[in-house]
Amino acid sequence: MPRLGLPRLAVVDRPEPSEQEEWDRRAGLHWKTRVLLGRAAGRPFVWVDDEIGDGDRSWMRDRVGGSALLHRVDPRRGLRDEDLDVIEDRLRRW
Repeated sequence: MPRLGLPRLAVVDRPEPSEQEEWDRRAGLHWKTRVLLGRAAGRPFVWVDDEIGDGDRSWMRDRVGGSALLHRVDPRRGLRDEDLDVIEDRLRRW
């Protein structure tokens, strides 16, 4: 049973290693960054993760502006009510 009461969600699989992924890593991008932008296919989206960094934020901002929320969760605390409040606020503004 899902802990948050969410419906079953799609899973993004890690792509095969590539030269692009190595370049991205050196540029400070997580492997998920390009994959998630592609999966969003122009739609606004929320990415919740404990590995989001400044490189990911900057790269996304340059490409989608405010149509993506990259929300980093503290891995020691997990997803908290205040995290959900941030996400809910953004969804209401879209």
